[in-house]
Amino acid sequence: MAVAAGLTLSIGPTHGRLQMKHVALLGDSVFDNGAYVGRGPDVLAQLRQRLPAEWRATLAAVDGGVIRDIPRQLERLPDDVTHLVISVGGNDALGFSAVLSAPSRSVADTLEQLAAIRGEFARHYARMIEPVRHRGLLTAVCTIYDPRYPDAAQRRVGATALCVINDAIIREAATAGIPIIDLRLVCDEDDDFANPIEPSSQGGWKIAGAIISFVTQHDFGRGRSEIFAR
Repeated sequence: MAVAAGLTLSIGPTHGRLQMKHVALLGDSVFDNGAYVGRGPDVLAQLRQRLPAEWRATLAAVDGGVIRDIPRQLERLPDDVTHLVISVGGNDALGFSAVLSAPSRSVADTLEQLAAIRGEFARHYARMIEPVRHRGLLTAVCTIYDPRYPDAAQRRVGATALCVINDAIIREAATAGIPIIDLRLVCDEDDDFANPIEPSSQGGWKIAGAIISFVTQHDFGRGRSEIFAR
């Protein structure tokens, strides 16, 4: 037996044989990156290549997806899914990006605007996690990686602003006892990106590896959050 976010699940042998494991990817183009890798493999293909033989993988993520789309993606999952990995929030964060160029009277004023964004994002993310928990599946969520804008100043500003968003993701996941894949540490090289905000095949290989670490190493019996970085 294992405990996932307060729910008890049976993942042991069934009728004398190991139960088939099936991981589903939910969210946005971090997973649904086929349009950005040319002839290279996408995240799903790389995950299927690296999973143990008794595992399956399904892509439910959709390029352009936002937090409010996760419940609909959940509804489309096959019945035999045992694990979820969710990477969402980057497109929601882009919706807040206007604040980065908005007039500001002081540093405190800018921080107040970022605090308001963090609060709104956290509320939406917490509401998203609830139906995920009710499904009773073994789940991990991902942070949002740092953008790779060509301009160094824009890159620094984007990464700094995303700290408030990632703080909300980590806090909500830790509160729910959900493990975290920190994509800021997974995709840490420029070649991990096909463009400033989409993973390349090299980045996808690393993401697939972090997912493998989660599904094969995390102990859900402890009911505790844990960070995976490779």
